[in-house]
Amino acid sequence: MNFRIGHGYDIHRTAAGRKLVLGGVTFATDVGLDGHSDADVLTHAICDALLGAAALPDIGHQFPNTDPAYNNADSQKLLQQVVAALRERGWAPVNIDATLIAEIPKIALRLADMKAALARSTGLSVNDIGLKATTNEGVGDIGRGLAIAAHAVCLIIRQN
Repeated sequence: MNFRIGHGYDIHRTAAGRKLVLGGVTFATDVGLDGHSDADVLTHAICDALLGAAALPDIGHQFPNTDPAYNNADSQKLLQQVVAALRERGWAPVNIDATLIAEIPKIALRLADMKAALARSTGLSVNDIGLKATTNEGVGDIGRGLAIAAHAVCLIIRQN
């Protein structure tokens, strides 16, 4: 096979006193996401999509939360490592499509910034990254502002 498709999903609970990082962009808010790294759900979902497409173990195996080296880690650096691991195995990302699901903050105004950060970390063009934001319409923990989630799909191609 010369092409493979991967899917990734991540969710983190909100936490007071932490910075909120989504797609490599820091949002001005008092509430961030709880996690061992910077808890960037969008970037984590993208990492898992890429890893899954290459049939590699997921982000939790690559960067375990039991390893102090990843405490407050910058998820963009983790994404760069994932892309490097794919390239070492002869794969390259072709495109990414992702959706953030959050009630707050309003994300739409920062989508271009997130696409730019993700493009820098993956080597893709911003034109090869689809990014959407939606709410959970008040349903569940996400709808109550207690969590943020992301889904991502990607296509990778075998490099000669």
